[in-house]
Amino acid sequence: MPTNEPLNRKLRMALVGGGRGSFIGRVHATAAVLDNRAQLVAGALSSDPVRAKESAEDYAISPDRAYGSYQELIEKELALPEDERIDFISIATPNFTHFEIAKAAVEAGFNVICDKPLTLDMPQAEALLEAVEKSDVVFAVTHNYTGYPLVRQARQMVTSGELGEIMAVRVNYIQGWLVEKLEDSDQKQAAWRTDPKRSGAAGCFGDIATHAYNLGRFITGQLPEKISCHLKTFVGGRQLDDYGHAVITYENGALGTVTASQITHGRENDVAIEVDGTKGSLSWRQENPNELWVRRNGNAHQLHTRDPNAPFMSQIAADSCRLPAGHPEAFFEAFANIYRAAYDNMCLRISGKTFETTDTLYPNIYDGVEGMYFIQQSVASSADNGAWLPLKHATSRR
Repeated sequence: MPTNEPLNRKLRMALVGGGRGSFIGRVHATAAVLDNRAQLVAGALSSDPVRAKESAEDYAISPDRAYGSYQELIEKELALPEDERIDFISIATPNFTHFEIAKAAVEAGFNVICDKPLTLDMPQAEALLEAVEKSDVVFAVTHNYTGYPLVRQARQMVTSGELGEIMAVRVNYIQGWLVEKLEDSDQKQAAWRTDPKRSGAAGCFGDIATHAYNLGRFITGQLPEKISCHLKTFVGGRQLDDYGHAVITYENGALGTVTASQITHGRENDVAIEVDGTKGSLSWRQENPNELWVRRNGNAHQLHTRDPNAPFMSQIAADSCRLPAGHPEAFFEAFANIYRAAYDNMCLRISGKTFETTDTLYPNIYDGVEGMYFIQQSVASSADNGAWLPLKHATSRR
């Protein structure tokens, strides 16, 4: 992907969260350095200071920059000369900690790449948005499925009018790992994701339906209008939803559905989207990410593969590839594309140049706020027996 004028050095990264046993922390660390544009130099890797410092060895972080808390990280890094301190902080912690860490980082002037959902609740999201808008920092949210080349290809096809007027959007995210009550064991990931104090108002819908909703918004650009949602908890004694279904109306009259499950036997990370337009339809699945199907009545079905040199590939999609056709690219590369797009703006900021803060290729603070509004309205609708509620937020963008 073409970059804006690069710096003559690597960006310096700090990781908050991601201690031993973490999945997403290692993903952040890998994706961030995949294009050799950044290096991980500091971290506060756990809420336990001892564990935080021990985990630093796993990332080759030197002991003097292995901090016991995010507060210590920010304080000590600010005390360093400008040409030594970190450029950005990646947040890979449970939901309930995102707000305090991100707000502190923003107010200290550090760029931020934050896991989704953005915060624990909507008031926190709006307070964080206010802090970001008062600053000049780059703020990205890792809705990483938007980083796949063929997802970006699909978006380009929709926005260029190849599918005609969009009529329907169906997005599913189906898992099965919580079909048993793992939170009663020592399963760390299950424990906090099913705890409303740490996860937020929604379980499955906050964890994975937000990805599905964001994917539909990214590809179609359609502005939402209303939502009707039904959430359910199938596993006895669980405090948050483990299954849900939402119907969405869009401003142009299109209908959308979002279905999310964490209790479907045999399913892993099956993210799938179908878009119906007046001139054609498309479909894409994350578990087979290098294929995009395009269908038109009376024509042979078209299979678009991930091929950066193919004439049918848009420039944005081709620039999102790192390997020639036939060498599969997947989760790490897509995640890295979010970092790469954010890096372009970070480099501009560090160079004292202006950069776009709203309509970015990477999911930004506004996408994060919209995701929190989706969670809030889904939960409220479900509590009111599927009542139709507004879904368009003031920050929503096409």
